[in-house]
Amino acid sequence: MKRSSSFWSLFFESKTALFGLILFLLFVAMAILAPLIAPQDPYDLSQIYLHNSFRPPGSSFWLGTDEMGRDVYSAILYGLRTSLYVGVVSTLLSMVIGLVIGLISGYYGGWVDRLMMRLADIQLSFPAILIALIVMALWGQGINKIIVAITIVSWVYYARTVRGVVLQEKEREYVQSARALGMGSGRVLFGEILPNVLSPVIVLATVRIAYAIVLEATLSFLGVGVPITEPSLGTLISNGYQALFSGYWWTSVFPGVVLVLLIISINLLGDRLREVMNPTGGD
Repeated sequence: MKRSSSFWSLFFESKTALFGLILFLLFVAMAILAPLIAPQDPYDLSQIYLHNSFRPPGSSFWLGTDEMGRDVYSAILYGLRTSLYVGVVSTLLSMVIGLVIGLISGYYGGWVDRLMMRLADIQLSFPAILIALIVMALWGQGINKIIVAITIVSWVYYARTVRGVVLQEKEREYVQSARALGMGSGRVLFGEILPNVLSPVIVLATVRIAYAIVLEATLSFLGVGVPITEPSLGTLISNGYQALFSGYWWTSVFPGVVLVLLIISINLLGDRLREVMNPTGGD
């Protein structure tokens, strides 16, 4: 039986969700405070000394240094800033675009719905990584460019999810009553239906943030994402990959561990949100 507890009470009943939230907030805090807590700016040439290259983890450099003498710990902090920025911004953009398209497609139907869903079907017939690779190959590297590429890849998932919910909601009594009272389509769509669409969209967005971060890391590892001159977890893993086979394992392993933990924390949050916000789920 459903308990009449608040959202947060239900959310924090899960210890794994609480762990995920704490871990995620820790990563966010580390990213925001990177300029204050990082021992060095790893991308400021005046703070980098080649004689410190490939120092193993120790008291001087907690997580060691890379081939350029950059502090791996500092590089991870700055890399978190870029990875989280790309993940959050691309998710927000794709969510807004997909939300609008899904609302219009599901509510009005007809040729508008057929056109938008055919475009969505065509895009989904190709692997997302392939589409992103083509976009990046055409436009070149850059943080803003990779955000656009991920947005192009991701909007379709929101559009299809929202459309499915709208098709159900527009036939319910409260929508029919709003129409009978003379409300315009825009007011019905955004004032009445939209609030009931937000729950599944929020859950989906949480999961898609993790996907966006992984996609950015993959593209950067392949050399077509974030430029090597800018920090991201993907570029750090890529930069340390060759050194990994020479015994300098820390240059790639530590950024990889942080990336895995970041994705795990987001997925734990997404799983719990789905359980709490799903109106048909039970305890």
